Amino acid sequence: MPASPSTARAINDRLALGLLQQQGPLTAAQLKQLTGLSRPTVADLVERLTAAGLIAVVGEAGEQRRGPNAKLYGIVAGRAHLAALDVRTEGVAVVVSDLVGEILAEASVPITGDAGTGPAVEQAVALVERALKEAGADRLHTVGIGAPGLIDPGTGELRDSSKLPAWHRRLVAALQERLPEARVSVENETNLAALAEQRDGAARDRDTFVLLWLGHGTGAAVILDGALRRGTSGGTGEIGFLPVPGTAGLPSATDCAGGFHSLVGAPAVAQLAAEHGMTPEPGADPAAAGAVRAAVRALGGEGPAGVAPAGVAPTGDAETGDAETGDAPTGEAPTGEAPAGEASTGEAALAEAPAGEVSGSAAVAAARFLDALADRVAVGVASVVALLDPGCVVLGGEIGQAGAEELARRVRERLVRMSPLPTEVRPSALGGAAVLRGALLTARDRAQDELFGAR
Repeated sequence: MPASPSTARAINDRLALGLLQQQGPLTAAQLKQLTGLSRPTVADLVERLTAAGLIAVVGEAGEQRRGPNAKLYGIVAGRAHLAALDVRTEGVAVVVSDLVGEILAEASVPITGDAGTGPAVEQAVALVERALKEAGADRLHTVGIGAPGLIDPGTGELRDSSKLPAWHRRLVAALQERLPEARVSVENETNLAALAEQRDGAARDRDTFVLLWLGHGTGAAVILDGALRRGTSGGTGEIGFLPVPGTAGLPSATDCAGGFHSLVGAPAVAQLAAEHGMTPEPGADPAAAGAVRAAVRALGGEGPAGVAPAGVAPTGDAETGDAETGDAPTGEAPTGEAPAGEASTGEAALAEAPAGEVSGSAAVAAARFLDALADRVAVGVASVVALLDPGCVVLGGEIGQAGAEELARRVRERLVRMSPLPTEVRPSALGGAAVLRGALLTARDRAQDELFGAR
């Protein structure tokens, strides 16, 4: 059955808006060429979209003669403003953008554990309102939030967890109260990081892959056939709880100590680095990522290729993926190694360890450290590959990005010996910034679907 005239118009409008979003301003002639529509149909949709306030003339096309076809049409970026939040255990980062994704303001604020639920929520909401004012906007159309924890697939709400700060759950409701016109949604931060890596990062050419998050916390996100998989309870990717060899015990339903997190969480990586005499580069968060980056540079590598311009670096912890655990758990490190203890223990050991205690050159020590880390990471990667056969695993988070190709190559070499399934292992292109980037992308998609799809 042929589409009705109104349906056909909506399809044509969305097609044109998509091209303007992807390629920037275009002339009517270029829209005609790219869409395959007739000249009268293009003229009608341009008039219709202009009247709706979705597109406007933004200039003229090069050397062409003056006239209708010489005008450049672009999306009205100020038609809607968006905000993205990266909510961590001890802080919040926010960016505000226009409808096409240009960053207009960015800010972050630390929130201490003793702040109290009410004051913590007020700090976070005030940060959003301040960023909105700095962006020169008076309202927000859509707000996307990335947070640690499980998102209930049925309600879209952040599930309660005794190990996460109470202000996390209160924040969503508070934002909705203070910004009643905004559409507010929340998503697990690891999932958002995976979506960002697929759109703008290391997995741009993949519609099936797994992101393994290596940062303060440990988690995974699964993209299969282009779709994010959340699981029945929203817990797909809780790999920190994966029982693995080399630990002193087993994880429990409320604590991932003894699970994969005990091998590759920031405290354990910091302890491992200290044992190999690796000193972290200053200012790194977590310090374990600084140690990994220092090791890569000691081997002549250049470290991460860079971070997409997705706003400010997140503030505070990156408890990505360990949804029910919050802060890095206590517990013993892999058998035969010094216990990692609390997060501060590993970081302190790393900061105090004198460089050069490992025999041989700095490069030898760096290689041994990265080899040992790759041994650990490969255990989790092999488990994921055996279960899902994704064909590609991205080592994400601050530690995954810091390891760059040096760490990815080592994990890949071990995986070849452990699994018969061919799998690429790639370093993250976005690192910790992927959460904020993913939140902004999802907010923009939602706003455009509503604004553009209505035509």
